[in-house]
Amino acid sequence: MEQKNNDINVNQTMPKKNPIKKWIMPIVVLIGFFLLFLFDAQKGNASIGYTWDYFIEMALILPPIFILMGLIEVWIPKDKIQKWLGGKSGIKGSLLSIALGSLPAGPLYVAFPMTAMLMKKGASVKNIILFMGAWAALKIPQLMVEIKFLGIEFAALRFVLTLIGLVIIGYLIERMLKKEELMHHLQFADKDA
Repeated sequence: MEQKNNDINVNQTMPKKNPIKKWIMPIVVLIGFFLLFLFDAQKGNASIGYTWDYFIEMALILPPIFILMGLIEVWIPKDKIQKWLGGKSGIKGSLLSIALGSLPAGPLYVAFPMTAMLMKKGASVKNIILFMGAWAALKIPQLMVEIKFLGIEFAALRFVLTLIGLVIIGYLIERMLKKEELMHHLQFADKDA
């Protein structure tokens, strides 16, 4: 009987989810589209077209990424991620993070679910920052385009300065934030979704 009362008390102390919170952003976007159509129908049509194109792009890119993440989740054990990208991985982990981030050619939003999965598997904060930063600014395909249009000297200088900046930022963020805090925020975000 006492165990039953404890269960009831635990459930009563949990905060209730606000279902309206999930719909605020879509409602704001719909109101924005409506107002845009109201004041300038041509811009409203263009906006709908851009939104649709972006939606199609995401619909084509995200499913393979989620499949890849699921395969990585199953095929690569947590202890391997901790060994390769964890806090004790050292310079090898940093180089691997930069390599993993600089090779893909996809948009940055693809890296967010992969980053969350790496964090859950034990990657260090510094290596997560290096992975995300490399994905955003050090992609090899992007570097090839820079070399073609801006010259090798500019592209090499930008690459090296960006890499130095990423290493400094990764180190500083790791010193400022505790991994437990990040995991707490990540778990909180999962519960809200």
